[in-house]
Amino acid sequence: MHVPDGFINAPVSVAAGAVAAAAVAVSLRGARRELAGAGAGGAAGAERTAPLAGLVAAFIFAVQMLNFPVAAGTSGHLLGGALAAILVGPYTGVLCVSVVLLMQGVLFADGGLTALGVNITDMAIVTTVVAYGLFRGLVKVLPRRCRSITVASFVAALVSVPAAAVAFTAMYALGGTADVPIGKVFTAMVGVHVLIGIGEAAITALTVGAVIAVRPDLVYGARGLAKPLELRTSPLAAPADEPASAAAPAAPAPAAPRRSTRRVWLAGLAAALVCAGGISYYASASPDGLEKVAHDQGIDAKARDHAAKDSPLADYSVKDITDARLSGGLAGVIGVGATLAVGTGVFVVLRRRRNDGAGQPDAGGRPSESV
Repeated sequence: MHVPDGFINAPVSVAAGAVAAAAVAVSLRGARRELAGAGAGGAAGAERTAPLAGLVAAFIFAVQMLNFPVAAGTSGHLLGGALAAILVGPYTGVLCVSVVLLMQGVLFADGGLTALGVNITDMAIVTTVVAYGLFRGLVKVLPRRCRSITVASFVAALVSVPAAAVAFTAMYALGGTADVPIGKVFTAMVGVHVLIGIGEAAITALTVGAVIAVRPDLVYGARGLAKPLELRTSPLAAPADEPASAAAPAAPAPAAPRRSTRRVWLAGLAAALVCAGGISYYASASPDGLEKVAHDQGIDAKARDHAAKDSPLADYSVKDITDARLSGGLAGVIGVGATLAVGTGVFVVLRRRRNDGAGQPDAGGRPSESV
């Protein structure tokens, strides 16, 4: 659903860019709390979330290369908003998908540079907000089980894709550059993206379910699912006639051992590299939902060439390498590495700024909060 240059006029593109910039700014503040584990175990949450956020961005980049067929002559791919929000939190999720879109636009000429605000608004903000809102609502009414997280992930991801199609239709109604009846655009976009949503839901549920199966503590959306352990004092700990204050103080609970995220991180990175560097060669070559609708309905009448069309990595292939399998695989690996580096850098900086601001006590002796 990457919108090219020329689909949406300049005023609406600028307005979408302003919305995207504001949302990213809000997400930067919210992500600091999520990366610090606010409300979810304090520093322990930070240790678990921060190292994985960059990996989530790289994984979404890799899986977006795996176009799957959904109808005759049409394919779809993961958008990733639901997956990112459930794994690392909604604010961090917006940043993850935004990093992916930035890397795709700049390095691979996928999604117009003047349409970057449109793409972030549509693919990062709308999908994340809709998916995580629906996910939290479902989790509240479903039984408190790990299976419920997977079910809620499936439904949330399924709905998020046609929601993004509706958002694109709304932006096209305001600033479309071609004279196309908006009713036809709406019907075609929603119809094909409901089918794509099924694939999105399956990928999201399988990924979330796989992580929950091995490390449920790493899934942001599953925090609070397990009840904390309670220490109870035995009635035999002190004689009945002895005052409670005279009883020996209870021994402090032993600190929970830290569980390394290294294995999960390495497994996720390996999966991303395999998807981008190998499986992507077998992805469907059919146009995705937006491309197909744009061609059929004439939305692409005023589309413009991408400013980075001559990039060495344009169209997910390495320039001057004639072997298609090697060229595409190498481009995918480079993309995973670049997205991982940029995403991790952003989240490490956010986490450090959060920790630096939270370490100084205020006048009441409590650690201060960074803003």
